[in-house]
Amino acid sequence: MTRPDDLLDTEGRARLGELIDEVTSAPERIAVLLPAVARVVGRGPADPDDPDGMVTPRIEDQARVALVRAAARNWDRDALVTEIGALYRHGDADEKRAVLRALDHLDVGGAALDLVGDALRGNDTRHIAAALGAYAARHLDAHSWRHGVLKCLFTGVPLAAVSGIAERGDAELARMVAAFAAERRAAGRDVPADAAWLLDQLAPQRPDLDGAVVPDQQRARP
Repeated sequence: MTRPDDLLDTEGRARLGELIDEVTSAPERIAVLLPAVARVVGRGPADPDDPDGMVTPRIEDQARVALVRAAARNWDRDALVTEIGALYRHGDADEKRAVLRALDHLDVGGAALDLVGDALRGNDTRHIAAALGAYAARHLDAHSWRHGVLKCLFTGVPLAAVSGIAERGDAELARMVAAFAAERRAAGRDVPADAAWLLDQLAPQRPDLDGAVVPDQQRARP
């Protein structure tokens, strides 16, 4: 992730520094300051080709993550889990997304998986993308992680947003993606390029599926 300082103008960097100092000395202020980040510090895509921040978190996402990380240094694990849970539950869609992004950087073990589960049960594609980062790759059980990947294919979330595919992709995921692709073809619908790419990546797990589901012209990842 690009440092938020590298994406902000001089005023934005100064304001972010002030907010970080404030939550470092008074972590309870995070609930008040987190919602104000986009207005006070700055907002916008970090990557112009990814305006919704699916793969590269937006400027305000990164600034909010910096605030959460600063506040977190003041709490033990139990308090941290409680505080980030409250930020997620009471936050708007943008704040929820930032909390999900912050999980990759927090020492909470598996205690925040309920936040990931909530995001994956919903239909906000930005939350789904944020929920399947490094934290989910480390802690989410295999069944839930596979279904999260499949939900990305159903909802159009780019698989570039998903951490751990090389490490966690297995024969069962290959079977699920192959079935998804076969259903799309049977219905006369295009198979997403990400599904074709994933089947290629998983071919060593299920050599019986290689080349059997997706036409060659659909196999290149965008």
